Amino acid sequence: MLEDYFRQYGLIAVFTLVAFIVPTSLLALSFLLSRLGVRPQKPNPVKQEIYECGMETIGGRWAQFNFRYYMYALLFVIFDVAVVFLYPWAVRMGKLGLFALIQMAAFLTILGFAWVYAWRKRDLEWR
Repeated sequence: MLEDYFRQYGLIAVFTLVAFIVPTSLLALSFLLSRLGVRPQKPNPVKQEIYECGMETIGGRWAQFNFRYYMYALLFVIFDVAVVFLYPWAVRMGKLGLFALIQMAAFLTILGFAWVYAWRKRDLEWR
């Protein structure tokens, strides 16, 4: 039992190590190849221009975005995560029992209150 416990944390440590080593080594390899001349670096004004989906850009580099975009993104993430929690629960509903049903009802109630709160603050309307 204790060996399985340490094996699980060992697996997490290996994944953490790989997640650190791979990007670091790729950045170091890119830097090394640029120093050796394998990776060309020829900056010019055309390459330094702002590129926006093949269209001519409007405004400068630091254009301010309206907060509404971020609010919609956050609300989407919140309700999308709810679906991620709902699907496994719905698949195993028969085996989980009444306690899981009560927990999911509480979760959906809290989510419903969040939705009503966002609606009442008019965060779901495009102004």
